[in-house]
Order: sequence, then C-alpha cells, then structure tokens
Amino acid sequence: MFTGIVEERGAVVAVRDLADAARVTIAGPLVTSDAKRGDSIAVNGVCLTVVELADGAFTADVMHETLKRSSLDGVAEGDQVNLERAAAVGQRFGGHIVQGHVDGTGLIISREPSEHWELVTVGLPRELARYVVEKGSITVDGVSLTVVGVGDDWFSVSLIPETLRATTLGDRAVGDKVNLEVDVIAKYVERLTTAHTRKETHGE
Repeated sequence: MFTGIVEERGAVVAVRDLADAARVTIAGPLVTSDAKRGDSIAVNGVCLTVVELADGAFTADVMHETLKRSSLDGVAEGDQVNLERAAAVGQRFGGHIVQGHVDGTGLIISREPSEHWELVTVGLPRELARYVVEKGSITVDGVSLTVVGVGDDWFSVSLIPETLRATTLGDRAVGDKVNLEVDVIAKYVERLTTAHTRKETHGE
C-alpha cells in the first residue's frame, strides 16, 4: 500500500525488452537506501517488486498486464519517474489509500499556469470517470491529488509549486500519457451495491 506522496524523482537507467514483458532498472538512492529484494516500490504509480539492487538502483520485472494498462510500455532510458516506497506501519498518512494497481491511462488535455499554482486537465476513459468526484482523490503518475473539476470524460487538478518541483508532473506536456488509479473505496462501494441490487432483482 502507498499514500501517493512521491519521495523521489528517479531515472531509468536501463530497459530490457522481453517480448511480452520488460526488465527495468531505475536509479533512486533514497528509495533504495533501506530496500531489499522482494520489497515494493511504486514507479509512476505502478507497484513493482524489487528483484535486484546495486549502487543506488533497483531492477524490477514489468509483466504484460502492467505494460498493457500503464504508460510503462513506453518508458525509455533517461526518463524521469516518480518513486515511492510502500507505506510503513505507524507513519503519517499524508495522501490517500493507493494500491499501486493502475486502472488505466489518461492524456493531459490542457495546462493553465497562474502565479502560485497550475490547473491541469486530464482526459480519461468513461469507464473510469464514474469513480471520480469533485473534492475526491485520484492518483496521477503515482501522485495523490484532489480533484477540483470533473466531466464525463475529464477531470482537473490544481498543482502547487512543490508538486511541480518534486514530481514529474511539472514536466508533462499536453498530449502526454499518464497513469491513473481511482479511489479503491469507490470501486468496492459500486461492487457491493451492484451485488445487492442483483440479488433483489433475482429475488435472492
């Protein structure tokens, strides 16, 4: 489990194509400082398992399902990525409940800078839009954000200077693909409500 509070901007140092998978090595001195094999590290919001550690970098295997659902299918050597270690018991929970299980991708539609913040609008699939509500939480490339506006196939967030500086969201341009994870609680509520309605309909 993660909180969506990015700890470090890392750099992709190697990508090995394995046909239906990939092996990625990422430099991240902070997140690897106490890591060991088998630990989980979120990369742009995608939970990956550490399989190797060396010189402030870690290597992870990215399976076909992850490549299909996330923007990691296009990651290349030299790319900057957001990194977060799994939440530790007893720490402050600064963001929201993030699983690191990306639900899909969106495209940045617009960026509107102002003096102290920037409004970013992201397009998303309609099947994910139903889980997004104004003032709710969403994870974009592993960053926990508050939704300030929402439509049938888009949402907007306000990025403060610290978020623009400390994460890769400050570098994303209009048209760029980003990873999205919606609120897992909303998905559970929908599932439970749907199951209850189905039982009533069938007289169970």
